[in-house]
Amino acid sequence: MANVIDTTGKVLREIATPAQFTTDHSSKAHTIFRAVYREFANPRAGTASTKKRDEVAGGGRKPWKQKGTGRARQGSIRSPQWRHGGVVFGPQPRSYISDLNKKERRLAFIAALSERFASGAVTIVDTTNFAFEKTAQFAAFLFGSAKAAKSGPTTLVVAAWNEPQVHLIERVGRNLSRVGLTHTGALDIKDILRFERIVFTTAAFDSLLAAYEVQEGNA
Repeated sequence: MANVIDTTGKVLREIATPAQFTTDHSSKAHTIFRAVYREFANPRAGTASTKKRDEVAGGGRKPWKQKGTGRARQGSIRSPQWRHGGVVFGPQPRSYISDLNKKERRLAFIAALSERFASGAVTIVDTTNFAFEKTAQFAAFLFGSAKAAKSGPTTLVVAAWNEPQVHLIERVGRNLSRVGLTHTGALDIKDILRFERIVFTTAAFDSLLAAYEVQEGNA
């Protein structure tokens, strides 16, 4: 069950956890890992590059003769053991893209959100009368007081990108260090796992369920 509250914190009603979020997905830990790995890996540019010994300028002449100097034999001042020499097994430009098919990505997302529902970490807010003008007011709503907002549980607020109050929510919430703000179209699995609790607006929650039902119909 998830509570639906108003902007005063009063519980308006309880809603049953949607069926797609009640299944036990404890066996899907590896799928979740792969999905999180993909979200962190895919944005990487992969442009790190070092020069090998044959790519470093100079070093064409043997630094000293092979024998008779008492020093170790050397063939080039660009060998890896020399300062400014080439790098052995250094990074080269590469792609970090990790592929994961659509069904697995959806399953991982549902499994992560199911765990949040099961642990009672999901709250739904009716923002019809959302009228907070100050960050301190919003902090008191989320954490009980503005002071508690500095040490309270990390909270992800998910709004619908097209709801009337979205800009007001972003304005009063963006300066709270333990609060993350996103919308349903940008919600991803690493955000679900990173925050200790999730607060959906009613519009965002309806949008999430509608999007999932569309995907189920097309599966």
